[in-house]
Amino acid sequence: MSESAVENLGYVRGQIEKAARGAGREPAAITLVAISKTFEVEEIRPVCAAGQRVFGENRVQEAKAKWPILRAEFPGIELHLVGPLQTNKTKEAVELFDVIQTVDRAKLAAELAKEIQKAGRAPRLFVQINTGAEPQKAGVLPEDADAFIKQCREIYSLEIAGLMCIPPADEAPAPHFALTRKIAERNGVKLLSMGMSADFESAINLGATHVRVGSAIFGSRPKVA
Repeated sequence: MSESAVENLGYVRGQIEKAARGAGREPAAITLVAISKTFEVEEIRPVCAAGQRVFGENRVQEAKAKWPILRAEFPGIELHLVGPLQTNKTKEAVELFDVIQTVDRAKLAAELAKEIQKAGRAPRLFVQINTGAEPQKAGVLPEDADAFIKQCREIYSLEIAGLMCIPPADEAPAPHFALTRKIAERNGVKLLSMGMSADFESAINLGATHVRVGSAIFGSRPKVA
């Protein structure tokens, strides 16, 4: 498992470089976020040892159980929260994560502002855009995005570093990436977390600065997670 994950990591890095150069971009402009949710410390450790330093987790509690151990072994880890954040977990999230990619409602923005002020540390914040208007997914609807970003900045004094999207599984992802990029451009947002294992090349072509790759590195996840 660990050997294949390291091999997979090398392959994914190569594909990111190829996609970046094909889009006329520098590969260094794209950050690979290795999605390690549901995988144990022993499975993640070899990927850290191979030089990967940016990882994504879905749940605060799961991340709390794993990452203090790995951070003690591997300096320079950057941890992203890529799953929905409950307001009662905001304090822990601000303490643990370097980036929170799933800001999507005013109540959460208010709690983040409060906890950031208390903690004296500010994770970079991304607003999640629900580009497919899917009822089962978190995220701000595209038509509400401009107002929400303004609200975060002006009412809660939050710095919005980026946008994140997860296109519908049954639709071509490119239009969703393009829509997210347009929202970012008109709001002066620089970072774009777009693209996963199946479509990160398309995302890079459309301006992604962060790609979230899990199964292409670690393999299939347990169905129970």
